[in-house]
Amino acid sequence: MMSGIAPDVRQWFPSDDGNPEKRELMMKLIGQILAGTDALKDPDSVNLKGTKLRSARFYNDLLLASEIPEQGVPMEEVGEKLLELLHAHPYHTKYFLTNILPMASIPGIVGMIAAFLVNGNNLWDVYGPAGAEAEVKVIGMMSKLAGYDPLRSGGYTSWGGQGAIFSGLRIAISKHAPDARINGVPDRLFAFCSEAAHYSLFKSMEATGLGTRNLVKIRTLPDSSMDVADLRRQMARVIHEGGVPVYIVATTGTTDAMGIDNIKDIYEAVEEVSRAYNLRRPHIHADSALGGFFAFYNDYDFAANPLSLQSDTAQALQTIQRKMAHLGLADSLCFDFQKLGQTPYLTSLFLVQDAEDLRLLDLDPDETPYVGHRGYGQYHTGYTLECSRMASSISMYSALLAFGVEGYRRLLAQFVDVNLAFRREIGARIPEAVIVNPDNPGIITLFRLYPEGGRSFREELSGSCTSQEIRRTNDLNEKMFELLGQHRDRMFFGDTKKHLTVKTEDNGHAVLYASKFFAISPYTQVEHVNEIVRYLQEKIADVYARFDMQMDKGGTISVGTARSDIR
Repeated sequence: MMSGIAPDVRQWFPSDDGNPEKRELMMKLIGQILAGTDALKDPDSVNLKGTKLRSARFYNDLLLASEIPEQGVPMEEVGEKLLELLHAHPYHTKYFLTNILPMASIPGIVGMIAAFLVNGNNLWDVYGPAGAEAEVKVIGMMSKLAGYDPLRSGGYTSWGGQGAIFSGLRIAISKHAPDARINGVPDRLFAFCSEAAHYSLFKSMEATGLGTRNLVKIRTLPDSSMDVADLRRQMARVIHEGGVPVYIVATTGTTDAMGIDNIKDIYEAVEEVSRAYNLRRPHIHADSALGGFFAFYNDYDFAANPLSLQSDTAQALQTIQRKMAHLGLADSLCFDFQKLGQTPYLTSLFLVQDAEDLRLLDLDPDETPYVGHRGYGQYHTGYTLECSRMASSISMYSALLAFGVEGYRRLLAQFVDVNLAFRREIGARIPEAVIVNPDNPGIITLFRLYPEGGRSFREELSGSCTSQEIRRTNDLNEKMFELLGQHRDRMFFGDTKKHLTVKTEDNGHAVLYASKFFAISPYTQVEHVNEIVRYLQEKIADVYARFDMQMDKGGTISVGTARSDIR
């Protein structure tokens, strides 16, 4: 038998009366995590200190060894276990240069803590009034930023850009087939996006039952934007074959190259084709999860330039602004605050131009007997795919208040400053690394290696290269990925295996691989770029030195197998 007095279960919970003893305990435990995390930081590395030997059996061993303790572990010991999880975890130092994994800001973290303390369910304002109020405020703020009428628009926090694309597709289907929720989705409905679009729409086509065969990929231009002329052709083809276009995803900031589709041109093309065939215009969704935050510059006075932006930075931001100015034409869009909004995962906002569109997804009150079917409560989000929803809107609200328009502008400008400096340095010092998204200003640079004497990026774009030539160049770049990946604890670069799809001389198609520099850490400054490029020089020289490359009889380069001693 157990001896002693059983612990009071209240020890594991915040106080109900605001007593200082419990508050001091919580502050002590939070302080333990903060201090412990700080002790793991190294500004000259990417990873937090500590070692994790992630062998092939690492996760299997965890499964076998993990047990729920019979007796609860004291919270100080729990804190130590939590800190062990953070060992060797990537952290956003000046050398964190990969993909859209931002640093959670202090305002974002504080907002999330406020949400956790009341732990409301954002489904209904009776259960989560703080989250509901913050959500409405954020909808109003971001609607105005996007160019929507806040009294007409609507939205809700969702599960990332994927959730927004999926919700937009559900609306699109309901607009064209109102009985689809009851009778199933007709198989003649089609969706369209560019070849550079995120795979979220592919997954959404699966999840809604439309099937991926009803997803039409539109070719892209060299700047990774959608070829609107091809969109017209593909829509017409689908209609002639008996299909109905219902959904267009315009990517306003691609994940790999920062390509921005021209929403105005897409809107006009879709309107024209729809009128020509006497069809309802498809629902247009702007996947602005990444690029949408550049709308903070939509009303910036570049002539007066109150932030004293560098001329090349101002020019880059103007180029982006011209493409983002028509964001409000989209029927729906999204802002992933966990990207450039600088808030913790998961904080994403889905907006619709017309809140009535949400009614197409709403449940009948009889289907929700637990909530909303009462004479009290004014905010019930039965139209969301989720039932329980965290109040992530509080974190968004906190960040918007703390940063303000100027704060976000300054942050974005710094990212652009760093990216432009990187492009200048790599162009001057590493001619082997060709920038393959030169027409995409912003925060991302893709660079691709070409073997000496091999074919060029321009030739690849023109379609004059064979599939074999591109495959060999891709192989060289993949070895670059591997080498950079082995040292990602020093500097963490990204990469992509699908920058552009190009035609080949042998009447085929091929994708181009490229390494990725992504300016995303607030601690990466222009003065750090020289060291970053010097590091790349060393690694690129290493790649070329460790591979046997010789001219084929046909004049192309053959890339040999990597030596096993690459470090």
